[in-house]
Amino acid sequence: MLIKIIAGQLGIAADRVKNTVELLEDGATVPFIARYRKEATGSLDEVAIGAIKELYEKLQTLMQRKHTVVATIEEQGKLTPELKGRIDACFDPVELEDIYLPYRPKRRTRATIARERGLEPLADAIMLQQARNIADDACDYIREEVPSAEDAIAGACDIIAERVSEDEGARNAVRRLFKQRGSIVSKVVKGKEADGIKYSDYYEWSEPVARVSSHRLLAMMRGEEEGFLRLSISVDNDEAVELLERRFIRRSSTTSQYMHTAVADGFKRLLAPSIENETMNNTKERADEEAIAVFADNLRQLLLSSPLGQKRVLAIDPGFRTGCKVVLLDSQGNLMLHSVIYPHPPYNNREEAAAKISAWVSDYGVEAFAIGNGTAGRETEDFVRGLGLSPDLFSVNEDGASVYSASAVAREEFPDEDVTVRGAVSIGRRLIDPLSELVKIEPRSIGVGQYQHSVDQTKLKERLNTVVESCVNKVGVNVNTATKQILTYISGLGPSLAENIVRYRAANGNFHSRRELLKVPRLGAKAFEQAAGFLRVIGGDELLDSTAVHPESYSVVQQMAEDAGVSLERFITDADVRNGVQLSKYVTEKVGMPTLNDIMEALNKRGLDPREQAKAFSFDSNVHTIEDLRPGMLLPGLVSNVTAFGAFVNIGVHQDGLVHISQLADKFVSSPSDIVRLGQQVMVRVMDVDLKRKRISLSMKGL
Repeated sequence: MLIKIIAGQLGIAADRVKNTVELLEDGATVPFIARYRKEATGSLDEVAIGAIKELYEKLQTLMQRKHTVVATIEEQGKLTPELKGRIDACFDPVELEDIYLPYRPKRRTRATIARERGLEPLADAIMLQQARNIADDACDYIREEVPSAEDAIAGACDIIAERVSEDEGARNAVRRLFKQRGSIVSKVVKGKEADGIKYSDYYEWSEPVARVSSHRLLAMMRGEEEGFLRLSISVDNDEAVELLERRFIRRSSTTSQYMHTAVADGFKRLLAPSIENETMNNTKERADEEAIAVFADNLRQLLLSSPLGQKRVLAIDPGFRTGCKVVLLDSQGNLMLHSVIYPHPPYNNREEAAAKISAWVSDYGVEAFAIGNGTAGRETEDFVRGLGLSPDLFSVNEDGASVYSASAVAREEFPDEDVTVRGAVSIGRRLIDPLSELVKIEPRSIGVGQYQHSVDQTKLKERLNTVVESCVNKVGVNVNTATKQILTYISGLGPSLAENIVRYRAANGNFHSRRELLKVPRLGAKAFEQAAGFLRVIGGDELLDSTAVHPESYSVVQQMAEDAGVSLERFITDADVRNGVQLSKYVTEKVGMPTLNDIMEALNKRGLDPREQAKAFSFDSNVHTIEDLRPGMLLPGLVSNVTAFGAFVNIGVHQDGLVHISQLADKFVSSPSDIVRLGQQVMVRVMDVDLKRKRISLSMKGL
């Protein structure tokens, strides 16, 4: 049943879903399934496999909830075969909760008190709308706790109001009204106008729920959380009550006056707050999904951004009063030397700083400068560039470097160095290999999201961890140089096995083959199957260990080489020999064309990093502060963040400018990520500069 539901919702063939679920149940990871089990899945990509995994887990959770619902109703002695059948057939969480609502244990309500006083038969009589004189009937219920007929009718109406609020049809009708016709309303909290000025756009704001954008909703919710705004979702109350009256009231009824009262009360007191809260949560969930998707896309771009590669780097964490922290890293990112220079005010020791930098470049063969883009970043770039030295200069985004420098990971790596040295090391390593360095930092701290602290933190963390896992496995790692942090994200490993691999390597030296991984404590056959294809052994005993070919397919490659009459080494290195292979000859029950094509692709890209190499970049030398900007200027910049409403670009003035989505291109743009990516070098035109609010409006139209 679950397979059929997943296939229907995702539009994926049932057999592919079934095979994917079986692989997941057997402990296979999404990257492994996407890369090495294409025959089973029909070549589904990571996105589709991830969607199957997510929906399958949601449905399993729903099945557990259904079990709880059935058990609770059964304990009450109210579970009928019809009700059990409805619950069994229900796979919509909202519908399930509506079915359960009348039976769900609840706190003592006005309706509960009325029932305790024996007024339920009177409520039944009013709802039947057939009694000639309900006031007379109500006299039969007068007792100590019900002193009058009016009190009896009021109690009965409380019961009716609760029934209205718990009626499935009524809830669905009001739910549709809120979804289709509701408006989200934002108002400033009295007395907070001055303090909450950054939310002034939302002091008197209203727009349809169906059209509110993710970033506006999250901005308003942050304003509410900080105590400056008050949010609500409103509908036309008269329209809502009339809609309910058509469902519950007969026109010729002798008890209609009581029904009108009960229905209106049921809507205003019970149903409206419940559905408003549900609608707000659903709208927030939708906004979270959009924001998390933007963050995840940005994180993927950042993790896969261009590495400089194995080159000797001099990294600088700029500063004024505290000086510039300078570190020298070897081509593997190991710390060689560190110092502090003071080329800027208030010290201005430029000659001493210049002599030190020039000496390090000359003595140690520095191949690149990595300069953090924070405080004093532009000034430091200008200073270093003015020295006329040969290494290329790179501006490095230092978001999260301070988080790393104070982390347990940094303390473990550099127990004898202070946080300033660790931060500078992180800046340099980000240039050498962004992926290897950024996996050490909590993804939420990297600073490439949109209201990342306002969205569901559990969902955000899960999605970002999935992105990191995907990126690490896409690139692959050298098992003999990889850190514990990056090994953690390799398919099938995790923190414990990553730690064991590093310890084994420290005790026994470099791995000579992938098979040697099986000697690592607790790394069994299943973990090996999942991880081996993503771990590279460079210069080891087995030639194929340096490729993305999985060990389970080595025999296929060896057979191809034998049939071609060449050695395995020549087959791997000679593209002409491989091009002469007729792949269809090697198709078997277990090995299909998708795997054979992947084998050839892995051999063709042997040893190649899928990421492009980093390129040097320079800001406009005449622009350093926001005061230097003038409308119409054309400036080079680096895309620093991509959001749903546009892209932020660093033009070297300490405040990033915004290229609104309408200014990204000379055509309609549905998503900024279709036009720009994180770290991209772009040309922009200055449109407007707001010095008071420190806002810069940019355009890429015509550029």
